[in-house]
Amino acid sequence: MGNEDIGDAEVGHRLAQLRERVGLKQADLARKVTWSQAVLSRVEAGDRAVSDDELKMLLAAIGTDDAAELAAVLERNWRYLPRPPLDHPDQHLLWRAEEIVADLVAAGTGADAHPAFRIRLEEYVKDVERLAQLLLRREHQIAFIGRIGIGKSTVICRATGLEVTDAQGRTVPVLQTGAGGTTLCEVRLSRGPGYGIKVESRPLEEIRSDVDDFVDQILQSSGPGEEDDITAAVPRELERVIRNMAGLTQKRSKGADGKFVRTDPARELAVEFPDRRDLAVEVLARMGLHRRDRRDTWHTASASATPLEWLLQTFAAINNGRHPEFSLPSRIDIVVRDLIDVDDLGVGIIDTRGIDQPLGRADLEALLEDPHTVSILCSGFNDAPDQAVHHLLRRAREINNLQLDTNASLLVLARPEEALAMSDETGAGVSTSEEGYELKGEQVSTALQPYKLGNVPALFFNSREDDTDPLRDFLRDQVRRTRAEFRRQLDEVLDQTRSLLDNAALEQVRAVQREAGKHLASWIKLHPAPKPLSGHIHDALLDEISRAHSSTVNATIRRNGEWRSLSYSHQLGHGARRLAVLALQDSITEFTGVCDTLSESMPEARELLFQARRLMTSAYEDLLRKMQLNGLSLYRDQLRTAAQFWIDNGNEWGGGPGYLKRVLRRNQAWFEEASRQELERQLDAFLDREWRVLLERVEAIFEQN
Repeated sequence: MGNEDIGDAEVGHRLAQLRERVGLKQADLARKVTWSQAVLSRVEAGDRAVSDDELKMLLAAIGTDDAAELAAVLERNWRYLPRPPLDHPDQHLLWRAEEIVADLVAAGTGADAHPAFRIRLEEYVKDVERLAQLLLRREHQIAFIGRIGIGKSTVICRATGLEVTDAQGRTVPVLQTGAGGTTLCEVRLSRGPGYGIKVESRPLEEIRSDVDDFVDQILQSSGPGEEDDITAAVPRELERVIRNMAGLTQKRSKGADGKFVRTDPARELAVEFPDRRDLAVEVLARMGLHRRDRRDTWHTASASATPLEWLLQTFAAINNGRHPEFSLPSRIDIVVRDLIDVDDLGVGIIDTRGIDQPLGRADLEALLEDPHTVSILCSGFNDAPDQAVHHLLRRAREINNLQLDTNASLLVLARPEEALAMSDETGAGVSTSEEGYELKGEQVSTALQPYKLGNVPALFFNSREDDTDPLRDFLRDQVRRTRAEFRRQLDEVLDQTRSLLDNAALEQVRAVQREAGKHLASWIKLHPAPKPLSGHIHDALLDEISRAHSSTVNATIRRNGEWRSLSYSHQLGHGARRLAVLALQDSITEFTGVCDTLSESMPEARELLFQARRLMTSAYEDLLRKMQLNGLSLYRDQLRTAAQFWIDNGNEWGGGPGYLKRVLRRNQAWFEEASRQELERQLDAFLDREWRVLLERVEAIFEQN
């Protein structure tokens, strides 16, 4: 066997895959090659190496095209790109990329190569390497995002078959469901050899802050005047867990008059410990965190419950804080044997924490930017797409998040009879749910057009009544769509790279390319600096504060600006990137338009213009990410040490009506102080420098006298 980098275990595993795909049993293949089954078993397990002749004999016996190709795949020598696993579905495209990179490197070593030509070769190598990495990785995830109570957990269980039948004959999801506020934290599902649950516990300091919020809620009979009608200081799913872990669950009992009476042990404890700090310490002590140090649990053959019944019971116990060995989780991972099969990919599922208010949460916006995550935006039927989805899409577009175009889709979760209640513009009703779905689909498409997503893939699904096959197919198609985009981009770049190498010696082509380069170089000289920044980095933060629940703002302030529902640093990073988009997007659009126009009039220069356009857009994306990171970190030290700022904001809680307005005034004043204005000037200077670097990088690919 030729390639020493490939181990016997990988070869054996691939042989077993090829055999199983044609329905050959191990004994049958062994008989074909006159081996004992024990020998073949050792080969497939990686315990015995095979010679070249033995490999050829085995592959011929399997007799498929994939088997015939394996011998050639094993001989490939990967020098520039990482070697893909033998069972990688894009093995041949990645090998084509490897060969192109080798040719690019060789072309750049010539002594007579023009400096601009060498730079072009290097830029193509970087582009191919980046795209190959995207395609090489086969781990994808499907993230379900939507408001609380919309039915994400239910539809996930329906799509994956994670359901059991209860004593009354009803189908029950393995993931605990309710009317919203049920799932405590993000839940991830993945495939494994068995059934188990792994828990990532919250840091102790975070639990202490959560208990402080709970204690305040107990001690205060109500919040500030105008905040009485909004959510409590502690989300109900978190309050439920703290009460269960501390043995403070509310009780209902029937009084002498026959009416139910509710008693609250937490309020009774507050009478015993009226001091806030003493009460918090008592609650923490009762939670017994020092005993809750377990991190995982697995179903065993000796368990009386089936694997799915065990998962349902154990997940509910952990999610509700009733399991004595597990602490308060920040993330729960569920491992099952079967999930959703999508070709030869590893696909996990994320049940995100429900959106209780339309805010730009860091966890959700990170998923929307991940090229390997399919974002399933869930909405109810009547208000699809709902306010939470609108807010996510608006914020994604204002920072130029292009992943939406290939990775986002809409899942409209209909309840019985909702589709049948639809009527068209003439008032005529529909006769079937499918007609109702179609009419609603037209409305959804119109509503999404402002985000350039009028044609986004959308599925209407009724979890109680609809067949699950279309749902599973829809999810598979979304993952395949992202893979197809990876392939399309890599194919396109490889085609243009080959064009560059084939035409490198043709003077006529080079002359036209030099002329096109002059046009673009002239454009660059006319755009030496970004437009002046319009707005401030903290505008996005103040906007989110203004729309947040007062309790959310208070919880964030108590944690010095960093909480899972509202993060100062995340909002400042978003604000910095948004400013960069406002300053540069028009220039980027204009440049790409010039490239497109020149491509029509100068066909010999299309490859150069393709590279210039692609280099400009990819460098622009890099610039935006740098701006986001800069904005995220720029204020970090000052926010961390601004003790009086947090104290003053914290003292506003409980001060009566107008809480949010008071906090907004304090924040506005703080960001307008001289030291913060200096930070904003540094951000402006950073943007100027990065824009100049970008322009120099693009201009370097043009041959100029």
